[in-house]
Amino acid sequence: MAISCGIDFGTSNSSVAIAQHDQVILVPVEKTHITIPSAIFIPPQGYNPIYGRAAVKMFFDRQEGRFMRSLKRVLGTPLMKHGTQVNGKPLKFEKIIASFIQNLKERANILAKEEIENVVMGRPVHFVDNDKDADHRAQEELTSIAQRIGYKHVEFQFEPIAAAFAHEVNIKGEKLAIVADLGGGTSDFTVIRLSSQYAAKADRAEDILANTGVRVGGNDFDKDLALSSIMPELGYLSTYGKKNLEVPLKYYHDLAEWSKVNLLYSPKVLSQVRQFFHESHDKRRFGRLLKLLEQERGHSLLSTAEDTKIALTTRADHTASFDFLEKDFAIPISRKQFEDAIQHEVGKISKAATECLLKSGIKADKIDLVILTGGSTEVPLVQLAFKKLFPQAAVADENKLSSVGIGLAYDSRKKFR
Repeated sequence: MAISCGIDFGTSNSSVAIAQHDQVILVPVEKTHITIPSAIFIPPQGYNPIYGRAAVKMFFDRQEGRFMRSLKRVLGTPLMKHGTQVNGKPLKFEKIIASFIQNLKERANILAKEEIENVVMGRPVHFVDNDKDADHRAQEELTSIAQRIGYKHVEFQFEPIAAAFAHEVNIKGEKLAIVADLGGGTSDFTVIRLSSQYAAKADRAEDILANTGVRVGGNDFDKDLALSSIMPELGYLSTYGKKNLEVPLKYYHDLAEWSKVNLLYSPKVLSQVRQFFHESHDKRRFGRLLKLLEQERGHSLLSTAEDTKIALTTRADHTASFDFLEKDFAIPISRKQFEDAIQHEVGKISKAATECLLKSGIKADKIDLVILTGGSTEVPLVQLAFKKLFPQAAVADENKLSSVGIGLAYDSRKKFR
């Protein structure tokens, strides 16, 4: 049997697992960690990128260079063609993403003790909502990247189906399951028949009853939280000038997205923001936005928003500190504020799950098992939504961050016999 692997290139975190000698093994991708933040830091000299937790540390240690996250969201968009400026030089996103996935490949090769040429890449049900051309283009871009770094045979599998495969090996009898894969950038759903007896089947088409997906994930929760509870303290919705016009919202919306933060550090944007500051009616708060952009601390703000989201999964209240911007600057935020902010996004997730059920022709009370994977399934409001949708089903939520990688490796074993 040819050795193969599965790569889960995620918006927030990534993993890789290998299928070798009838075993599926998760690869340590950063020291002993089996998942790695999908983050990259590029120092100013040459192209010698740092990945994962080390990249995040270099950024927060204020090392000179360029920091990027959520690169998966660029796939299928015009940004893939346009590229970006890195340390004053133009650089294509294809090269940036390729280097990150190459790092995963090298870690897998080390564990396998040979060059792996066969890969199943995970993909969301929709890279881009309501745009078939962009969705197709995103997969083609990822295929090209995988081939560029040395994979000779590249296949794809929907991420929620891969998560189902990871859980299937432990299932006795047959169960009807719905998989909810809530990542950083997308939420994907699959209704599927599962049984350990089916795991060896090469063709699972008859067992996969429906797929749906929506471009909503944990990054959107971060954005909603930032806009509702943090950005007002940076002048969001404040006014300027003699006509009491609202300051442009685009700065704040870009600042609230990991993939767009770096666009705000251009001389043109800084010049515009300085002009608005001179005419601002709330210089204290709007001045914080200007200072943040001048010091290029947008990612620090988003990291604080993400930390707040995580804290509010287990606590009713959290005080978010912004000492990096202003001494003793902190904002108390409650879980209720967070849940109010993300209510609309959770509604979209519930709607997509319900659509998947309708497409499958299966009624909710016939679902035996709900498989939750992805970090965003930790959010209490999300868990409550699925309990309401499937009150009689058992819930499986182990290996939230690595089940997709495991499942992709199981799938690779069947695809590359």
